[in-house]
Order: sequence, then structure tokens, then C-alpha cells
Amino acid sequence: MKSTENREFSRQARREGVLAPVLQILQIWQRRAPLLTAGALLSLLALLIGLLLMRAAGLRVAAMTVGMLVVTTGALRIFGASRVILRYTERLVTHDAMFRALADVRVWFFRHLARGAAAGLGFRRAGDLLSRLVSDVEALDGLYLRIIIPLAGALLVLPFLFIAINMVDTELALVVSGLFACGAFGLPLLAAILGRREGGLVSHASAQLRIGVLDMVGGLREIATFGAEGRMRDHVHARDAALFRAQMRQARMLALAGAASYLCGQAAVVAVLAAALGLGLPRIAPLPAAAVLFLTVAAFESVGGLTRAGALAGSITRAAARVVAVGAMPEHAPPEGTEPAPAGTDIRFEHVTFRWDAHRQPVLDDLSLTIAAGERVAILGASGAGKSTLAALLLKVVAPEAGRITLGGQDIATIRDDDLRGRIAWLSQATHLFADTIRANLLLGRPDADEAELWAALEQARVADVVRDLPEGLDSWLGEGGASLSGGQGRRLALARVLLSRAPILILDEPATGLDARTEQEFLLTLNEVTRGRTVILIAHRLAGVEKLDHAWRISGGKMAGIGA
Repeated sequence: MKSTENREFSRQARREGVLAPVLQILQIWQRRAPLLTAGALLSLLALLIGLLLMRAAGLRVAAMTVGMLVVTTGALRIFGASRVILRYTERLVTHDAMFRALADVRVWFFRHLARGAAAGLGFRRAGDLLSRLVSDVEALDGLYLRIIIPLAGALLVLPFLFIAINMVDTELALVVSGLFACGAFGLPLLAAILGRREGGLVSHASAQLRIGVLDMVGGLREIATFGAEGRMRDHVHARDAALFRAQMRQARMLALAGAASYLCGQAAVVAVLAAALGLGLPRIAPLPAAAVLFLTVAAFESVGGLTRAGALAGSITRAAARVVAVGAMPEHAPPEGTEPAPAGTDIRFEHVTFRWDAHRQPVLDDLSLTIAAGERVAILGASGAGKSTLAALLLKVVAPEAGRITLGGQDIATIRDDDLRGRIAWLSQATHLFADTIRANLLLGRPDADEAELWAALEQARVADVVRDLPEGLDSWLGEGGASLSGGQGRRLALARVLLSRAPILILDEPATGLDARTEQEFLLTLNEVTRGRTVILIAHRLAGVEKLDHAWRISGGKMAGIGA
């Protein structure tokens, strides 16, 4: 399994670029550009003041040893106070800018996830999604705080350092500046190249561990039933060990990068001391030697984290790639419409062909179907026959390969997504109840509904008495997945939410799956009553015998055949 996952990771890594995801993240941050730029400028100004302070402090310390006064205490106080104020302001601005920028990334992530992952598209593993949303998004703060700002500082320090030392001695300026360039640019670049694979492996191993843990927690009942506790525990331990190994390799890389950067700084200090003693370099006077020494130490300290950041660049760029991957349009993505939804609700599938995989047979093959406004129809078929694909096409989650679908005579490809989905409500076997109050779950269907409308929907769904008996009524907490309700009660609550939407078209996708025979019949009888006057499309494996239908069709081999009603 380990080798398989590593091969999968390697293929993914080859597909991902390095700069393209980072540039896309920067584009998402575009609206925060003024705040991000202000933070960077404050950081550079604080850095410059710090260099001037260290140079002045070196001159004063050296001058005091020989009884001279080169720099006054007032000047040092001004430099010191300015640096403290600027550093504090810079931290406030940069971190505020980063928090806002990360919030923008999360909003972008959710928006694109909702567009591309509906009805099973996009991410299929909750652990991987959680890893991208939490760990990968949080890792992006390093792009600005650990790479962009320190790199901008290094670009400022290098010419300042060379000019300041060149005023004392050109040869020493070249040596120190060369070592600085090596520590600030060369070593970080090398660390980024060498550390990209390790950083990517850490992200991959972390996601795999989350997937394993969530699978284990979500399937505890099944694991206990089949006595698989030991196997699942070993599986999670193996993924934890893989993450530990990846982190250890990355830690060694970080240690080596930090050591190399430290040695560059120490070599520059040795060069300055050698020049002060006249060993191998032109001798310089004590006063400028002290100023150069203090300035050199401050300069290298300002970029000491860049080499380490370079080693972490692999994790950051990989995190950026994993986050922006959600924005990639699915293979079957429908076009974004611009027209409002028409008044009519007649539905027509005109010679529609669709396949999920280009290498397989079509799920729907030249299928035509007409559903008049207000009709109640059933679409039957075996698993994989294409029943739910019809719903996905009608909801404009995917687009047909050939043919078209019309609503009220208008091609749904031209209709705005929100307008289209405002005319269609969907209830499925997997309808989710959120870990929130009953009221909040109902308001998802129509946020402006008042309390009377909420109770009316509950009455229609025949679950009002259950809600009244709860201690907090509408404000009762449901628990994760509606755990405080039975399966039938939860399905009725989901139905009440659908009824609140007032959509003229209802798609009922296996709405009674998982219910016992008696609860299923009661639920379907309720559906018969509360859906009068609306177009109802019932998708099911079989009929229970209590449905009131105008037409019924069976899908097989991509074709539709009428079976009577």
C-alpha cells in the first residue's frame, strides 16, 4: 500500500506545476493587495531602521573605548524607538492582512467546491477535503510571512550592505555581500529544490492520515461488527508512521538548511574580524570595523529564516496546488448561464447522451423524455442505470455530451444556476441534516421563512408532533447527521425543508431508501399528499405500490422505456 500511495503522489506531483498555483493564490489575494503591500513596506522600513541602529551602535561602542563621541545617545534612542514602533505596527498590519487573505482563500475554496463537487464530483474523501481546507490553507501564510516579506527584505539589505561596507573597503564589501547573497538567495533556492519532494510528502501523508482516521471513526459500528479493530488500528498506525518518517526527513532538511545559513553568517563575521586584524584582507580601522561587524550580524540575522523557508517552500507550493485544484473545472462542467428561469416548468430531454468516463459506454444514449408541468412521474432502474444522472443533468451539475435539456422551452445551459435551482428542489436518500438546531436546518430551504411557515412545513411532512415534544421545540439540537432523530423522522424533517422552498419541481431521488416497509409506505403516502400541484420526479429501484403517478419509465442500457402507471 505504501508504494502504491507513493506512486500516486509522484504522479500527482508531476502533474502539478510550481509557480502556477502560487500565482493563482496571489490572484485570490488581489483585493488585499493594498494591505499586504503596506505590511511589506512597514517591514522593510523597520528592517532598514534596524540596520541603521546596529551600525550606529557599533560605532558608539567602538568610539567609547577610545574616548570619542561619534553617535549621540539621542540618535540611538530615536533609532531604537522608531524600530520598536515600526516592528509592532508591521506585525499588526501583516498578520491582519494575512488573516484576511486566508479568509478570502477559504471563501474561494468553498465557492468552487460547491460548484464543482456537487452530486459526487470533485473531492470524494472527507479527510482529504479537511486537510486541504485546514492544513493546506493555513500553510499559505508562510508564502507571505516567511517567503515574500523576508525575500523583499533581502533584496533591500544586499545593496545597503554592499554600499555601507564599500565605503570602508571594496574587497571586504564583495566578500561579505557574496556570502550574504549565498545565504539569502543561493541556499534558500537550493533548499527549495531539494525540499520540494519532502514537503509534498508531508502534505500527502498528513492527508492520508486524516482520511484513515475519519474512515475509522465514521465506520466504528461496522468495524466492531466484523471484528476489524486491530486491522483498522494497524492501518492508521501505518499512515501515522509514514507521516512521522516524512516529517523526520523534512526536519533533517530544515536542520541542514539552518546550519548552512548560520555558517554563511559566521564566515562573514570571520571575514570582518580578519579585515580588522589585516589577515588576508586589507586592514580597516577599528571604528569602521566595529560598525561593519554590527551591521553584518544584523544583516544576516534578518534573513536567517530564508534558508529554512526555502526548505519549507515545497510544503507551501504543494499546499497551494492542493487548494487551487478545487477550482479546476470538472470534465463535465456545465456552462454558466446568464438568463433568468422561464415561467413555464415543462421539462424536455432532447436526444441527450452522457457518459461519466470517456472510455466507457454512455450512461444515457440518445435519450428523449418529456415531463409536463404538474405531472407525477417515476423513473426506475437498477443501480448505475442512469437514474441519478438524470437528476444531475437537470440540476445542471453536469452537462450533456450531446443533445439538450429544456425548462419551459428554454435550454437550461442558458439559465443562471441559482435561478434554475430555485425552481427545482431535491430530496435524496443522502440528504444531510446538519449538527445544528431544527430551525437552522429548516431555514436552509428558505432563509426568510417565518415561524408559522416552519410549523406549516413540519405539519405537511407529518413531523410537527415530534418537534413539539422536544424540550426546545424548533431550537432543539439535532446532533451530527440528525442523530437525535430516527431514520423516518430525519427523512420527514428533510422533506419539510424541501417543501419550504416552494419550488414547482421536486426531484425525489430514492427518498425512502433505508426505511422499513411500513415507514416507507407512510412516508410515500405523505409525499403523495404534500406534493400536489407540483411536478414530481420520483427516482427509485422499484415502486412500493402506494405512489400516485401519471407515468413511469424504466432506464436500461441508456434508453428509456415506458412501463405504464
